[in-house]
Amino acid sequence: MLDPSQVSAQRRQPILNVPPVITGLAAVMLAIQLVRDWVDPDTAVEILALFAFIPARYDPSILTPGVLPGGTAADIWTFVTYAFLHGSWTHVGLNLLWMLAFGSPVARRFGVLRFLLFFTATAAAGAGLHLLTHEGEIVPMIGASAAVSGCMAAALRFMFASEAYVAWRPEMFGTAVDYPAPPLSVVMRDRRVIAFVAVWFVINLAFGVSAPLGIADGSVAWQAHIGGFIVGLLLFPLFDPVRRTPDDTTFMRQRNG
Repeated sequence: MLDPSQVSAQRRQPILNVPPVITGLAAVMLAIQLVRDWVDPDTAVEILALFAFIPARYDPSILTPGVLPGGTAADIWTFVTYAFLHGSWTHVGLNLLWMLAFGSPVARRFGVLRFLLFFTATAAAGAGLHLLTHEGEIVPMIGASAAVSGCMAAALRFMFASEAYVAWRPEMFGTAVDYPAPPLSVVMRDRRVIAFVAVWFVINLAFGVSAPLGIADGSVAWQAHIGGFIVGLLLFPLFDPVRRTPDDTTFMRQRNG
């Protein structure tokens, strides 16, 4: 349990103290968008062919080997590199805002290396589910939304954990990064978490239902969002360096039971 002086010190920490790894990822994504705007159209297409995630790349009946650049190496790296490409400044801006909000506490909790591995895993999960649901599709998928969705899921695993010690308030979100996270079975009994997950899934599934009807933009890769979210939620303990204690688990069960 934290003593009052530790809690007081944590309260004085800036809420928007952005971890360097988040700043670095944002800088890379913005620089890539700038380059894509600056190069000629043919080069822009080549960048997409080399680094975007294209399901048809894995279907020889659609594209014969060698049509897309990069070969076998690109078959692997595009599961992640697509997350650094965006369709517009608005696209990259929205993803960076969400990554700032949810990626920052996750990065502070995980540290640089663990966060980069987590970002990679959730991006790859999003690409994997997109591949399963868009087999043979030639349209490239780009954007960091799957990895950002994974950060949202990871934040849910611990964002309310500080209630085991102090009453939760918005400004206390930052202190939750230091508290042990309860098991998923406990987290998913919290009504706030249930509400967040329900709304998040409804919004994403709405894109899937409305896109074929022409109501919403069919270019939204909502399946990739779901892939990143689910993997972020389930694999969180593999990356989390903060370990639970028996007392923490018992308290959370009593509070949520």
